[in-house]
Amino acid sequence: MKATRRAVQMLAGAALAAGLCAVPQTALAQENPYERGPDPTEQSIEASLGSYDVAEESVSGLFVSGFGGGTIYYPEDTNETFGAVAISPGFTAYQSSIAWLGPRLASRGFVVMTIDTNSTWDQPASRGDQLLAALDYMVEDSDASDLIDPSRLAVMGHSMGGGGTLEASLDRPSLQAAIPLTGWNLRKDFSDSQVPTLVVGAENDSIASVTSHSEPFYESLPPEKAYVELAGASHFAPNTANTDIAKYSIAWLKRYVDNDTRFSQFICPGPDTGLFSDISEYRSTCPM
Repeated sequence: MKATRRAVQMLAGAALAAGLCAVPQTALAQENPYERGPDPTEQSIEASLGSYDVAEESVSGLFVSGFGGGTIYYPEDTNETFGAVAISPGFTAYQSSIAWLGPRLASRGFVVMTIDTNSTWDQPASRGDQLLAALDYMVEDSDASDLIDPSRLAVMGHSMGGGGTLEASLDRPSLQAAIPLTGWNLRKDFSDSQVPTLVVGAENDSIASVTSHSEPFYESLPPEKAYVELAGASHFAPNTANTDIAKYSIAWLKRYVDNDTRFSQFICPGPDTGLFSDISEYRSTCPM
């Protein structure tokens, strides 16, 4: 079944690529096989769960190579194929600290893996390598591999996992999206990245301050990119369910992993950043 589905994916991708020059963009949008479900609304994108029922699979670190195991969340009872997202926790943390993102994203039509790292002390470069190893495992060896389109992969991470997300984007330019969440990295220049990146910072982050981390990351990145700063939030905002983090992450993944331009409305022109807004600052390279 996996081989058959892979063949169908390759044929579909080739057919779409062959028609890019000949078919109007409006027609392409209508024919995008990954543009699924009703048109998104503020209410639907902010809801705790999307339209897919979610199953999960525990992956022991004893039986994988390159990362410390984790949990895969995936849409169940479907023959569709989906993009895949690997998510790393931060320094000294475990996958449980970012587990809420698994079902939140999977219920929107992604195969998601929250990973444990080889050591909780691993630095950003190592976490980037481990995110890519987790993606490779998901695509090649996991029980959910037949649900994954290997051409549509993304990475996310918190703190040093966010720094690892940026490292992974340099190491694998074929990634479709990257989302560092209150990221930490001594490297500040990511101008060589070719991956559309959403940088999420926290206004009151005292560990990875936005002036030292998220803002320099964003400024160094080439288009296409966006920067969301959570008003009044701390470094640990991504460790509990957060509607704003979920909303903009879903929009970014839908736009760039699924090429679903219906979600551009949540990115461009972006949120209000007034006195009572949950977002203290927003920047982007619109239009997208």
